[in-house]
Amino acid sequence: MTTTVKVPNSARQLQALWQSLNYALSSIFDAHGVCAAVAYEIAIHTGLTTVVSISDPQRQYYDVWVCHSNGETEQTRWEDKKATFESILSAGRAIRLDKFERPPAELLKSELWQLPRESILAVPIPYPDSYNPSTPPGAICLIDPTPNSILTEQTLEPLASNVTVFLDRAYLRHQTDRQDVEFAVVSDISYTLTSTLSLPTIFKQLTGTVRRTLNVEELSVGLREPNGDIEFVKMVMGNRFQDMPPIRLKQGQGIAGWVAENRQPVIINDTYADDRFYSNVDKLSGFQTKSMICIPLQVEDRIIGVLQAINKQTGKFTQHDLRLLQAIGGSLAAAIENARLHQDVIAEKRRIETIFSSMSEGMLTTTADGVITHANDALLSLLQARTTSLVQQNAREIVQLKKSEFSDFAQKVRHAKGEFPQLAADLRQTDGNYVPVLISGAPVQHQDGQINEVIFVFSDLRQIREVERMRDDFFHGIVHELRTPLATILMYARLLREGKAQQKEKQDRFLGVIERESDRLQQMVRQMLQLAKQEARELQRSSEPVNVNGFFDEMLPAMADQATEKGLIFRQRIQPNLPDVMVNPDTLHLIFKNLVENAIKFTMSGTVR
Repeated sequence: MTTTVKVPNSARQLQALWQSLNYALSSIFDAHGVCAAVAYEIAIHTGLTTVVSISDPQRQYYDVWVCHSNGETEQTRWEDKKATFESILSAGRAIRLDKFERPPAELLKSELWQLPRESILAVPIPYPDSYNPSTPPGAICLIDPTPNSILTEQTLEPLASNVTVFLDRAYLRHQTDRQDVEFAVVSDISYTLTSTLSLPTIFKQLTGTVRRTLNVEELSVGLREPNGDIEFVKMVMGNRFQDMPPIRLKQGQGIAGWVAENRQPVIINDTYADDRFYSNVDKLSGFQTKSMICIPLQVEDRIIGVLQAINKQTGKFTQHDLRLLQAIGGSLAAAIENARLHQDVIAEKRRIETIFSSMSEGMLTTTADGVITHANDALLSLLQARTTSLVQQNAREIVQLKKSEFSDFAQKVRHAKGEFPQLAADLRQTDGNYVPVLISGAPVQHQDGQINEVIFVFSDLRQIREVERMRDDFFHGIVHELRTPLATILMYARLLREGKAQQKEKQDRFLGVIERESDRLQQMVRQMLQLAKQEARELQRSSEPVNVNGFFDEMLPAMADQATEKGLIFRQRIQPNLPDVMVNPDTLHLIFKNLVENAIKFTMSGTVR
């Protein structure tokens, strides 16, 4: 005999609701879709108007789905104060509320209590359970439930717990999708920021993508100066700030100054309630700063500035926003530092190139393998090169020496430790001639000790050798000139010793010649001493007032005697009352003496003027 168990109709209806609801929710991964499906399935199976609500994370409003018994669904949004779900949420369980037992003030302002005639059967979601749900607060409400309704306080709670699972799945899926999007955005921003060395391009990236990602009204970047002050980059900020004077904060001033000094990020959702906030910028611009996140921009142990996200468009700033901004800030700090270093390197490169090009000595740089990287115009002129560039050519082929190999000297330079080798050699020019040069070399090393470049300096010795030749000729001339007064002095001294000048007049004349030639010899010795001082860099360059007329009165009579003795006519015309001049007397005497003596020496006959 078979026994048939009769299942109550309400149980079958409840089972059908569960099955239909689970089937509908199994393929829905959107929280709003879950709420709409729950409202529809409950309304269809119970024949009651059903309200499902979910708040935003900041509890400022509720998204609400109202589904009537015929399946028609309305989606709306209620402000938190007008929704009046507090009594349902605080109950923590399924609860039946009678409309006429509610306070009159609640009924007047409530959007929810406009729907029932008598009562509401409600349960909070997420339903309290053993795990920490991701779903924000909300409720499931049945409007005017009947005594024979399939959903009661006892059956509504398991249903709410089941709905919570699907809502949590949807919110976790949303969080995962959002994190994937944010990770992709941060990765893209990081790549974009670090792939350019232009500060304007870097700042331009912040004005679009980052602002949209953070959903904020404004972004600002403040760069810290050496004295600790912070100047904000106006091109990052909105149009209202573009015509303002530079926005600067003193060291430690405002929230930005505090963050830079203390190296700590801050989240402030009411800036005017914070004593650190500096409101003068708002007063000058007309902008109102309501909330902000401010983080330090740090490179190694240095704070180079701050990054601020200002005025969250929806809700309040959270720790999630802070982590997102910090992820962007790390890449931004590195990008700004790299761009600044690049600017410094370019400026230094241009400075060195200017010095390199303007040097009078030949300059050559090569790689460690001897390939030419730079050669200035002075070296091209020294080589008499027919090309305007030697770059990428092998230095061994360009620099050819008469009695040695340039490659041997280059190797010596590369292996020099703390020394700067030099080589005196004859450099071959393109026309086959040789020019004497002094080559100096020095390696340029990386921090790891590897040689990056080698610098060579070519000093032209032709002028030095010409000066040496002139000096030798001068000394030969001096020696020759010394012989004449010495021979004259010696001759007249012997004549006097031998008694060849008995008359006093003749003796006086002989003594006069000896005295004059001695003076001449003394002047020559003085001239040689002056030259020796110049050679040793000991010539005193101090100036003093010199009476020009007195100077010529003292110097020219001796010159006139020399001209007369040679049979020349010596004429001088010096203007009276010439002003004093500031000059070294010895140098002035040496210059004019050489000029006049050379004129007398090389004038065979006639007049010296």
